[in-house]
Amino acid sequence: MKRLIVFFLATAAAASLSAQKLPDYRAASGKWINQGGRAYQNDGNARLAKANIRAPQSGSMLYAFNVRYETGAEDGQGGFGLHLFADSVVDGPSWGCGNSYLLWLNYDEKPLKSTGIAPGLTGQVYRSYSHTRMELVHNIDLNKYADLLTPENLAEPVSFRVWVNGDTGEVRIYDPTDPYYATYYVFTVDKKALPLKGNWVAVRTNGLKMSFAPEEEEE
Repeated sequence: MKRLIVFFLATAAAASLSAQKLPDYRAASGKWINQGGRAYQNDGNARLAKANIRAPQSGSMLYAFNVRYETGAEDGQGGFGLHLFADSVVDGPSWGCGNSYLLWLNYDEKPLKSTGIAPGLTGQVYRSYSHTRMELVHNIDLNKYADLLTPENLAEPVSFRVWVNGDTGEVRIYDPTDPYYATYYVFTVDKKALPLKGNWVAVRTNGLKMSFAPEEEEE
């Protein structure tokens, strides 16, 4: 049976007001606060901002959350993403996140040519081998959606759904512009990495102020 992971960040004060058992949340780097049911990363200069969330993961998982851009892309660069199925974390800035996969949405007007990443809006998948080593394993040009990056659209939360089968390695990233979640980008992780198992999810931003909130969905 598919299990559901609901993304949630909360301060100790917020946790004390609720009977719900919340995940172990650690603000590893950046400036994270909880306000009005949203978690805000408020350091627009932090290149390796990260929050670690303890969440045992195996088998079939659904990650449901929404994201809102706050500010920080005025310099033509910024991104955010999730490390999934991480086996370990560090409480501080880090390039990688143990053994995990990073799903990354990025905007960069002048990426390094050696990376093969297109200028503008792209989606990237990195395999993390440690806290200091990652490699790019998938890259997709998303500039067909660049016209949606208007001030009006950026002011609204965008819903994301990511489904991962840790046994088969299939990953589905659903198109957030499709309200019925009928379309998605799919790829398969390295079979040698299977089965995927981990105890942590790490949320990170690069050069942006962002906010996040959970979204519940029935199985």
